[in-house]
Amino acid sequence: MSSLLTTEICVVGAGPAGLNAAMSARDMGAHVTLVDSGVSLGGQLVKQTHKFFGSRGQFAGVRGIDIAKLLSDEVSRDPLIEVMCESQVVGFYQDGTLAIERDNSLRFLRPERVICATGASEKMLSFPNNDLPGVYGAGAAQTLMNVYGVRPGNRVLMIGAGNIGLIVSYQLLQAGVEVAAVLEAMPQVGGYDVHARKIKRAGIPILTSHTIKEAHGTRLVEGATVWAVDNEFKPIPGSERYLEVDTICLAVGLTPLTELLWQADCRMGYVPELGGYTPLRNENYETTRPGVFVAGDLAGIEEASSAMIEGVVAGLSAARSLGYETDDFKERISMAKTELKVLRQGPTGLKVRQGIAKVMALREGGEGI
Repeated sequence: MSSLLTTEICVVGAGPAGLNAAMSARDMGAHVTLVDSGVSLGGQLVKQTHKFFGSRGQFAGVRGIDIAKLLSDEVSRDPLIEVMCESQVVGFYQDGTLAIERDNSLRFLRPERVICATGASEKMLSFPNNDLPGVYGAGAAQTLMNVYGVRPGNRVLMIGAGNIGLIVSYQLLQAGVEVAAVLEAMPQVGGYDVHARKIKRAGIPILTSHTIKEAHGTRLVEGATVWAVDNEFKPIPGSERYLEVDTICLAVGLTPLTELLWQADCRMGYVPELGGYTPLRNENYETTRPGVFVAGDLAGIEEASSAMIEGVVAGLSAARSLGYETDDFKERISMAKTELKVLRQGPTGLKVRQGIAKVMALREGGEGI
């Protein structure tokens, strides 16, 4: 058995939430070990070529790939932060020890605090032939294009008109891929209007109240039949139409990657507004297991700007729970929580606000699994 390593704070996941959690904990004076399964830091940011919205503090007007470099450079040169890339946390034991798979061997790390920022996975959609080669999650198609320079196909059908579906559709166009249509089962587009307008200006039809009926092909995707749905999301017979496509992208939502939290015995609640099973946590993002904090999509599906701020709150809170103090702690954590409230305002933030209210109610009521 490998020797047991120790650290003050282990941050699991080096996306926007994890990077900011590591830096915020470091700002308080804590020693941090940052563990990520990727070959480089940045998480989803490394494939996001679009410019961010929000405030200046959350990199408004900066592309995700550039944000990843800015944050990664700061983390990589800091002596208080040890970085472990190509390392997968595969176990969270009762005594708080983490099992980390790296270089085909296991290492064991016992941190005093853990911040889980493992992100989310793409949801799939059930329809005939959804296992044909050429059916991708939209995020997988984005990775192929923007990280590896590989076009996923020549003519694409996008399922889902949330921000991911709209953004990836536009990036497909930029890569020289034709987008036949964007389907949305809801009667209205779910993503930001600015993204939808770019799609429409490019001549891509957005078919609301529509979904896919089935994919066609033998060895790979050759086409798809789509149809309209009523206000109860039931298919309308006779509304079918055939689209000749060689690729189908699914942008039908994300679900938090909670495996480590189940192992850690954190109480969980099923909250559809936040993507599914999410950890019950307090306003400082500490779970029901003392010393285990969460941030980013793991705490509930939102935008990257929210993930970065949640990372700040979790990092500051975890370090303070170890006894670290700074003169500006109260100001920084108060400012971060205020920024989160601002980001969640308005109709676009309603679902997230409802989900967070459920999380807090379940925690206070002693409910959950």
